[in-house]
Amino acid sequence: MKPALEKIMLVEDDRDVRTVAVMALEMVGGFKVMACESGEVALAAFEGFAPQLVLLDVMMPGMTGPEVLAKLRALPAAAEIPVAFMTAKVQPEEVRKLLALGAIDVIAKPFDPMTMPDQIKALWERGKAP
Repeated sequence: MKPALEKIMLVEDDRDVRTVAVMALEMVGGFKVMACESGEVALAAFEGFAPQLVLLDVMMPGMTGPEVLAKLRALPAAAEIPVAFMTAKVQPEEVRKLLALGAIDVIAKPFDPMTMPDQIKALWERGKAP
């Protein structure tokens, strides 16, 4: 049986989106969340926080979400951690490309903060989590 989801790393460059997502995940969902404003920050903090799931913005300055995912997969501690992308670009072809990179799901932005925690719990339950 899969352990309960408790720790989530959120990688999002937009401060407002990051704030709303953290409030939703912590206050509504009861998760412990580490919010990172860039891929570089997330990569540096990953092993110390040891998240069970990563929510990753697709379009960020510096390092894109897909680039962050590739670098995470190179870390032994992150090789099998489930990752879901968050993006406003949810056309079927875009979603297929992101899933082909190894994401377990793609979450549409803008998201509903009140239903987001349940959406995350559902993808955790059906995802490839260890």
